[in-house]
Amino acid sequence: MQGFRWVVPATVLWMLAAGGGGARAAEPVPAGAPAAASVAAGSRFDPEAATEAYLARLSPEQRARSDAYYEGGYWLGLWDFLWSLGIAWLLLGTRLAARMRDAVERLTRFRFLQTVLYALGYLLAFWVLTFPWTLYEGYFREHRYGMATQGFGAWLGDELMGLVLVLGFGSLLLAALYAVFRKAPRTWWLWGAGLLLVFLVAGLLVLPVFIAPLFNTYTELEEPALRTSILSLARANGIPADHVYVYDASRQTTQVSANVSGLAGTLRISLNDNLLKRASPAGVRAVMGHEMGHYVLNHVYESLLFIGVVIVLGFAFVRWGFDRMLARRGERWGVRGIADLAGLPLFVAVLTVFVFLALPVLRTYVRVNEAEADIFGLNAAGEPDGFAETALLLSDYRKMAPGPVEEWIFFDHPSGRNRILMAMRWKAEHLAR
Repeated sequence: MQGFRWVVPATVLWMLAAGGGGARAAEPVPAGAPAAASVAAGSRFDPEAATEAYLARLSPEQRARSDAYYEGGYWLGLWDFLWSLGIAWLLLGTRLAARMRDAVERLTRFRFLQTVLYALGYLLAFWVLTFPWTLYEGYFREHRYGMATQGFGAWLGDELMGLVLVLGFGSLLLAALYAVFRKAPRTWWLWGAGLLLVFLVAGLLVLPVFIAPLFNTYTELEEPALRTSILSLARANGIPADHVYVYDASRQTTQVSANVSGLAGTLRISLNDNLLKRASPAGVRAVMGHEMGHYVLNHVYESLLFIGVVIVLGFAFVRWGFDRMLARRGERWGVRGIADLAGLPLFVAVLTVFVFLALPVLRTYVRVNEAEADIFGLNAAGEPDGFAETALLLSDYRKMAPGPVEEWIFFDHPSGRNRILMAMRWKAEHLAR
């Protein structure tokens, strides 16, 4: 659902990885080898050299393609931002937003129903106006880089399903937010932030059980040895899971993924069929160790707290920016105040500016969590080579070796090279023991 990143800001805590082949890495010491032999082998093992050996598995053409795809995303992010601001300007500058408000006020006197009708119209208009860009970014570009597997009809079907969900949940959220705006015209930014956080928690509860199955089919993992090893890894780390699910992501993409999602009773361990097809069992265990790390380290709850702070700051920024723009252009646009439905495009535009400016900080927060989960997964699964092999397929869609400033600004995961180097350092230390 490429076109809906503007609706629900979220921190996605999972690693996309898969196995690869090619040049061999340094051989580990056989189990049961004498301690002296292990120390000697460890002294010969060079993490930097091992990392470069893994990176050498990718051809120059693969590296160039990966770099072009990911660096192109920098510009796509900028154009997403400018496109969103352009839509806000169109709706406000032409007074279309004000005319839509007048229309719903004529239709009904009930404020809640007015907000729902306006929200449905706004969300639908936004979807239509962004569809050409979504079509390029989510369909044509993905096919050009060989990562999409859907035909146009199936892709459009998923987009329309996403639109239905956004219209339903989005209209309810906006109706609730505007009720807060009307009841608390001075402190709406605090109460509104709390309300949005409640909706995000509800989304985490329903997503794995009710929403995700609308787009993919989930079945039990059938390979008994792999299922047993994953559940054993879960039990060893205090994760209450009795099932491992596989979903058919190959109907949409070639990318690999896995996650431990949900809260409380909706906890679910899932991996996609691409991961099963392309990764070795060691690679799958390495990925699942990482995903379980997010659960054990309480990253979901920690991230909810972080997102709550970000939302409060964002709404405070909106209050400041909205009031100033209203004083300058409110009369020209026909916007009366924060509780006026015609101001929704302005609200979204100012919030979009805040998120765009905060992206390096948001990405850094996620990147730190991902690094923590990487270390946890290495210690839990004990599969450094499996981890490195799966990290190689990040090159399907991520630049493997960015510069430090580039990584800080644009990466929400550690770069592929840094993840492999972390795994090789872990391996070196354990060989030395």
